[in-house]
Amino acid sequence: MAETLELSVVVPMHNEAGNAGALVAEIAAALDGRAYEMIMVDDASTDDTRAVLAALKADFPALRVVSHRLNAGQSRAIRTGVRAARGRVIGTLDGDGQNDPADLPALYRALTRADAPADLAMVMGRRASRKDTAWKRFGSRFANSIRKRLLHDDCDDAGCGTKVIKRDAFLSLPYFDHMHRYMPALVKAEGFGVEFMDVNHRERMTGRSKYTNFGRLWAALSDLRGVTWLIRRRRKPGGIDEI
Repeated sequence: MAETLELSVVVPMHNEAGNAGALVAEIAAALDGRAYEMIMVDDASTDDTRAVLAALKADFPALRVVSHRLNAGQSRAIRTGVRAARGRVIGTLDGDGQNDPADLPALYRALTRADAPADLAMVMGRRASRKDTAWKRFGSRFANSIRKRLLHDDCDDAGCGTKVIKRDAFLSLPYFDHMHRYMPALVKAEGFGVEFMDVNHRERMTGRSKYTNFGRLWAALSDLRGVTWLIRRRRKPGGIDEI
């Protein structure tokens, strides 16, 4: 089965019972006619997210549900889904419904096109018109400008959850909490190529954001030091030959 799947879509979810049904249906519609699976990872929700997802399995054969026993955060949930995935290419979306599943086919085509650079491993979305509050947009611009200056990752929107990435490339990356916010820098540090495409962004369907500007900033200060250290400590072999 793994050899025939075009795409495994991984979606981390925590307390998103109100968004789960609509998002699953949208993914199914966007990928209708393709060989795909969707893996919804319930990160130990305290609402009915897990039960809602389990009930949806009867109507959506491509749906798989994986659940954490303890809350471990978005990065771990994504990694759990990627490890469970059967496809060689992974698509990711946030669980709040603000990312549009309809963008995934275009990103997949860009990653797998015949004339793609040999080292291309990820195509990441860039939210062309964000539907967030002005305060939240300001916080993201501020954080993105600092990260981009320090890491030289050419990424204008590290917080966009819409991505497609080769599974083996993802699994070669070091894991740490919040790593999903540093994917372009980490992918490039491993010697892979990254491209960016404009994608749609929508209002949150239901529920509320799990993050605040101050919460993100506090974590980012520590994370940036760690990611900078990781990248500087990398040593590249210049290619590998079997004799």
